[in-house]
Amino acid sequence: MATLEWLSKYLLVLAIPYFLGLVAWEWWATRQRPRYSELRGYALKDTAVSLSLGSIKLVMMALTALYTVPVFAWVYQQRLFTLSPLDWWTWPLLLLAEDFCYYGYHRSAHRVRLYWAEHVNHHSSEYYNFGTALRQSTLGPAYIFVFWLPLAWLGFHPLAIAVQAGISLVYQFWIHTETIQRLPRWFEWLFNTPSHHRVHHGSNGLYIDRNYGGILIVWDRLFGSFQPELPELPVRYGLVHNLHSYRLGTVIFHELRHLLREAWRARGLRNRLLWIFGPPEWTPEGPNWPADHPKALALSTGIAGTGLALAGSKPGDHQAKAP
Repeated sequence: MATLEWLSKYLLVLAIPYFLGLVAWEWWATRQRPRYSELRGYALKDTAVSLSLGSIKLVMMALTALYTVPVFAWVYQQRLFTLSPLDWWTWPLLLLAEDFCYYGYHRSAHRVRLYWAEHVNHHSSEYYNFGTALRQSTLGPAYIFVFWLPLAWLGFHPLAIAVQAGISLVYQFWIHTETIQRLPRWFEWLFNTPSHHRVHHGSNGLYIDRNYGGILIVWDRLFGSFQPELPELPVRYGLVHNLHSYRLGTVIFHELRHLLREAWRARGLRNRLLWIFGPPEWTPEGPNWPADHPKALALSTGIAGTGLALAGSKPGDHQAKAP
């Protein structure tokens, strides 16, 4: 248990050389290797913002641990079962359970405007590289732990939960790249991959709010949020309305400011609550879909959409990433 406690505190710190090493390799490769010459690569200011947000996230995690650790300990005392981290079979179960919790959080982070206001940080870059993986949601540690509390109630030890959540973050780092194209079919079917996650970072109408998985992609396949990357539809990275700013205050707080301003101006309690807790595309006048979104196309054509707009998806599955 002492080793588990140590890993729960320092796993992400230990991974920093791995993170920075891959960033350095990818930066070099996109500048020097002909096979990557068409990739957008890196921009100094953009990468500096990503590194800054990653550093702030680590500090926030340390600060919020002052109250999240006691909360997890209390919930664990009320547990239904005891799933010891010393039993090997606990870890495959925890991987599945933790990844499911991550899927629930991640989908909520895109479908509830208040949560999107913190998660939007991660999607604000118009570049897609290993540096983008470090562009973390700095406000998230204050509250997102609640999505993992059911694991402690079921009987997973809080230290094991923390370690598995860290493993998930380390896994998700390597999928933020354009240098890796498609992987073996069996792997793409089961696991989250660079191709799947490129879709998730796309602001194309077809790609918006798809592929929420952490380590596994099976939850998206089960719950209808999966979208494959299409060769004929290159991913457009960033937000529907990009920031064009590298100021940390703007990157971190822009969506929260917008949310609070519109909620304050709104008429009636219902509208105010929907500005805060409704989906990001919600407005009193109706959904503000981007022009290439399948629902926007359906409204303009009077049909359920054609061609690339709905390729590989179900009508009505997609939602906007930003108002």
